[in-house]
Amino acid sequence: MEIKVLGPGCAKCTKTEKLVQEVVRENNVDASVEKVTDMMQIASYGVFGTPSVIVDGEVKCSGKVPKKDEIKSWITQ
Repeated sequence: MEIKVLGPGCAKCTKTEKLVQEVVRENNVDASVEKVTDMMQIASYGVFGTPSVIVDGEVKCSGKVPKKDEIKSWITQ
């Protein structure tokens, strides 16, 4: 599984990355988590708000910090 956290590095983006890492670790999910800060690359995903979370190429969340249970539902299905 490939997870990308999109954001320029603001506090909300950093928090989102931390939450995603925690949920992956807590649920023993085999996933790579990548932080994407390049605005051109972020724009290529078609998102207009950050932070955004992309799971296996699918936008799961944009413009808000997701809750841990939301993240878990995306990665444990």
